[in-house]
Amino acid sequence: MTHSFVALRPALAVLGCAALLGGCATKTYVNEQIGALEARQNARIDAVDRTAQEALERAKAARQLAEGKFVYSVVLSDDKVHFPTGSAALSREAEKGLAELAQKLIAENRNVFLEIQGYTDNVGSAASNLRLAQARADAAMLFLHKQGIRANRMSTIAYGEAQPVAPNTTPEGRAKNRRIVVIVLD
Repeated sequence: MTHSFVALRPALAVLGCAALLGGCATKTYVNEQIGALEARQNARIDAVDRTAQEALERAKAARQLAEGKFVYSVVLSDDKVHFPTGSAALSREAEKGLAELAQKLIAENRNVFLEIQGYTDNVGSAASNLRLAQARADAAMLFLHKQGIRANRMSTIAYGEAQPVAPNTTPEGRAKNRRIVVIVLD
């Protein structure tokens, strides 16, 4: 029995080495997989961190805006601003109203902040109305900037068809809802 064990010893050694090598390959594979998983997880955490940081910056800007003392608001709707359905182009009347506002702000030489709100009537989808409201607010902001109001003193927000000031059941009501509101904060 001792003799046959001695004869099997080299074969057992080879099997033992093969088992160890197989174990090493498995350990290497597991380590590679864990490393890849950690890299993906770190990338996700970085993406969440960036998103959280962006949200924090927006919240800080909103807080600054909320802390500002309300001075007055200017509503530019159908009486001064004629936005045809589906359009963000400023009419001559709209440009005149915005130019008057810009001149007043520059003459007062106050360090004010403007929030420019864009609205629509209820014609079209909610998503397209939000885009249109944003385009209207952006058009007003660009015009005010060209009049000498610094861009970093303004922000825009789109409300779309939310917060109508008149019923959307008549052409006159819808025209009043296609508006820009400029909030002046001190």
